[in-house]
Amino acid sequence: MEQNYEAMLELEPYSLEKEKKQELLSRRLISLSEQHYETCETYKRIVDAFGIEIGKTESYYELPFLPVRLFKEMELRSVPKEEVVKTMTSSGTSGQRVSRIYVDRKTAGYQQKTLVKLVSSFTGSARMPMLIIDCPSVIKNRAMFSARGAGILGFSIFGRDKLYALNDEMQLDVEGVSAFLERHKGEQIFLFGFTFMIWQHFYKEFKKFRQKGIVWDLSNGILIHGGGWKKLKGEAISCQEFRGSLQEACGLHKIYDYYGMVEQTGCIYMQCEYGHFHASIFSDVIVRRPEDFSVCRMGEKGILQVVSAIPESYPGHSLLTEDEGVLLGEDDCPCGRKGKYFSVHGRLKNAEIRGCSDTYGAKF
Repeated sequence: MEQNYEAMLELEPYSLEKEKKQELLSRRLISLSEQHYETCETYKRIVDAFGIEIGKTESYYELPFLPVRLFKEMELRSVPKEEVVKTMTSSGTSGQRVSRIYVDRKTAGYQQKTLVKLVSSFTGSARMPMLIIDCPSVIKNRAMFSARGAGILGFSIFGRDKLYALNDEMQLDVEGVSAFLERHKGEQIFLFGFTFMIWQHFYKEFKKFRQKGIVWDLSNGILIHGGGWKKLKGEAISCQEFRGSLQEACGLHKIYDYYGMVEQTGCIYMQCEYGHFHASIFSDVIVRRPEDFSVCRMGEKGILQVVSAIPESYPGHSLLTEDEGVLLGEDDCPCGRKGKYFSVHGRLKNAEIRGCSDTYGAKF
């Protein structure tokens, strides 16, 4: 039943239709569940409490899922401590507990290779001059860093001649960015950052300098952003207004949001040109009804469950999130990518703020 992950990495990320993808993912996820059952005592106790015999399951739909909040409450680790090369923490506002995710060398390698496959299918394989819409201090502790730092480091592999657009006081480095853009005039520029920070510290500040005659042409740019919309919805900023404002200010029109979480680093859900989040062959999304966790119909709002074929050092392969969403379709998005596509409608009522963008934005 075992499915080798290296073999999965040879496939194109949005190439399999429903039946073949479910077969591939089921093999991998059942194998992972059996592995974690043997190596993580806490996971074993949870599975036993569910009363599920993993060896008798035929599909990942039947596997137990862990509430994502459990990673804040207990240590979930499937490898010896000495094999952990980094511990990642979720974003959290002051006073909140954070998730701790234990990553060994093998899982870290899978995370990076998967991210490369997913993002390069949108941006191309060439490394581009990179503008990071954040400050340098966020990645100072490599051994234990936040989801925000992990995101920056993860996406940095697509860049060269990297420049942080903000200083450690979160002020826009106008001179530095102007010189960077002049240096790379005519080239495709890669921009990465978290949604609220891009709006608060890049767009709003640039608007002030634009009134003073400073012009930046980012029409050759590709922006990838993520980390939640909760704070921008508080300002009544929609996805369409976010995109339109950046295009008007500096000509930026290739803008891709993504949905993801530190508990499943590497397996992100990229937003296509039609505004839909896509599940690749390495992951899937199941929408469940809150009253009994049965599977929702297409177009019915429910709680998002996410599965990832990556994690071997911790049992994070099947998680129930605290987000609501809707499955929009499968294998028939106008963008041509195969697999499920969906929308995210925000946090469940009373769920903690936890996205990188939203937890930072809570200061404002």
